[in-house]
Amino acid sequence: MATDLKDLTHPVEAAALLKLLPARPRLLALGEPTHGEDSLLHLRNGLFRQLAEDEGYRTIALETDCLRGLAVDAYVTAGTGTLDAVMEHGFSHGWGASEANRDLVRWMRAHNENRPPAEHVRFAGFDGPLEITAAASPREALTALHDLLATAVDPALLPCARDTLDGLLGPDDRWTEPAAMRDPTRSVGRTPEAGHLRLLADDLETLLDTEAPHLRATGAPETLDRARLYARTATGLLRYHHAMADPSPARLARMVALRDRMMADNLLALAARGPAFVHSHNSHLQRERSTMRMGGRPLTWWSAGALVSTHLGERYAFAATALGTIRHRGVDTPPPDTVEGLLYALPAAHRIVDPRRLAATLTPRPPVARVSPWFGYAPFDPARLTGLDALVFVKDLPES
Repeated sequence: MATDLKDLTHPVEAAALLKLLPARPRLLALGEPTHGEDSLLHLRNGLFRQLAEDEGYRTIALETDCLRGLAVDAYVTAGTGTLDAVMEHGFSHGWGASEANRDLVRWMRAHNENRPPAEHVRFAGFDGPLEITAAASPREALTALHDLLATAVDPALLPCARDTLDGLLGPDDRWTEPAAMRDPTRSVGRTPEAGHLRLLADDLETLLDTEAPHLRATGAPETLDRARLYARTATGLLRYHHAMADPSPARLARMVALRDRMMADNLLALAARGPAFVHSHNSHLQRERSTMRMGGRPLTWWSAGALVSTHLGERYAFAATALGTIRHRGVDTPPPDTVEGLLYALPAAHRIVDPRRLAATLTPRPPVARVSPWFGYAPFDPARLTGLDALVFVKDLPES
């Protein structure tokens, strides 16, 4: 069995990964089964460098705040700011503290420094401005969209003045109230002011769409792309806050689904710009429904990968990562009758596996699902082998 499995594996290299795919993808997504492990991020960095230098990929998109990510992109493309500043302010979820993320940003800046803009590699966050405990105020995205339109189109076409937005928004701490994540009565998402803001955001987005030919003709393409990002983020945040104020049992399911909808919209916008490499948790990138427990309830929703795949078809490719051990988290050698256990018996530390051939090989004796003793690691579900384009296996994760 070990010899047979070894024949299905390849080195963890961009060229080997692309050869497994039915078509060259517009979005090439690499998932991880746990967050916060720099060794996985260093592996990601190596693949992106190969994709950028040898395969024409020009953007890396990470599961971090799409608005904060603009500062990282400005640094790697134009040298705006400092490395320390963008690591502190350009990432959400505390991921600016990762040495692997710092290495990525440092390499991207060095790669771009003496190249023309057409050859630059770009950075993007594709998550909304959301944290586990709170969602951002829509102020930044909504007012930035209004200000951009105010300088580019006939002011008479604007649906409101900037002061109107400021008055309806009120203090930002009303929107970022941490208690609202658990208690819908603490959310402002269904107040009359929030309802009015949703209408104005829709009007501003519609104005952007109807004036797109003028904006494209009179400004740089980047200006229109930036305006569309502000519009997506403003409307997405207002939807999310509306869901936070929902007292029904479907509240949490709506919230996680809306988050992935925001992710998917950002990824589709990046795909329209050119080939991009995407990195996130497996659960956000898979084609099947995602599941988790939150607030004591089982939740199911369609992930960003599932949503994007319906639009892009074979132009979206997903490689999941599976792990052998995370001993510093109590995750020891996997049982031999799991996918992880079968691959752990192979000698190589890191390999890319052809998942469909692996599934066919294992058909006589299907592997069982692994159970993790640590909540922060999601073992690979063997039933999902045929929904993958590639499986990356990492044998042992050292402590970061």
